[in-house]
Amino acid sequence: MPIPPERLDQIANRFAEIEARMASGQLEGEEFVQASRDYAELEPVAKLALELKAAREEVAGLEEMLADPEMKAMAEEELEALNQRIPEIEQQLAVAMLPRDSADAKPAMLEIRAGTGGDEAALFAGDLYRMYERFAGEQGWKVEPVSMSASEVGGFKEIVAHVTGTGVFAKLKFESGVHRVQRVPETESGGRIHTSAATVAVLPEPDEVDVQVDPGDLKIDTYRASGAGGQHVNTTDSAIRITHLPTGLVVTCQDGRSQHKNREQAMQVLRARLYEQQRDAAQGAEAEARKAMVGSGDRSERIRTYNFPQGRVTDHRIGLTLQKLPQIIAGPGLGELVDALIAEDEAKRLAAMNE
Repeated sequence: MPIPPERLDQIANRFAEIEARMASGQLEGEEFVQASRDYAELEPVAKLALELKAAREEVAGLEEMLADPEMKAMAEEELEALNQRIPEIEQQLAVAMLPRDSADAKPAMLEIRAGTGGDEAALFAGDLYRMYERFAGEQGWKVEPVSMSASEVGGFKEIVAHVTGTGVFAKLKFESGVHRVQRVPETESGGRIHTSAATVAVLPEPDEVDVQVDPGDLKIDTYRASGAGGQHVNTTDSAIRITHLPTGLVVTCQDGRSQHKNREQAMQVLRARLYEQQRDAAQGAEAEARKAMVGSGDRSERIRTYNFPQGRVTDHRIGLTLQKLPQIIAGPGLGELVDALIAEDEAKRLAAMNE
């Protein structure tokens, strides 16, 4: 459905208003921060709206030129090009105007856990973590491990990491779910192909103002950390366990050498999980369906399969198979899958709005 001219004017006027407010020099503090956010959000929409408005005006001018025999041929050629370009701009603008998830611009907590498959599942969880770590590097993001439980054979039984940068949650949110791997494990001497799984959960990290935590609702325990760490592990009660009494959520962190650092990181994870609960409650059944994708870690609940013998990766939600497993598991190749998932989501939301 074509976007009406008055809607284009509304977008352009709103953007000009924000631009003028920022240029006035009268905004300070939170007002300036909010105006900057509004500007950044509206700028790509306004540019497309202005481009579409200019293209339509040019079409009107060229149609008048068709009456001039000397200008007709040139006008027809330019009209043909514009009539092809205008639907493209309208499509881009329609996507840009879709309501945005308020969490898209936020950093995220990335949680990966070994599922079905024993030692091989832990090795695969390690592969997934390194894939996301390298993909994050390509995006200019920073990845900081918050807590981890290493497997004796390598990889992780569980790892939680803090990912910061521009548009982190927007690009990673569709990674939540069960990832399945088919390959000959390093632990297998007979050369048989095994199927294992790991779960991935991506939670937007809220600002402190998004989630208010009453200290009276927390039960905080300190204990002696276990695992690698030398004498420090055996002599210092630096590990932290925080229980949120109203919800029963429990978060532990023991990887930092400082009790203060572990407590700070555990609170980050707790806020992210509480924020996700709030989002689920607000979004209702749709959020429940999305959350159900994470499942229990059973192989049958897969969203994506990494088949090493055939060198392919299949995302079962959108039916996309890429013969690029080495590039994807190495990190940079993951972008093609991420972009396809985002495009599919945008297409579904556009279709729903046009029904």
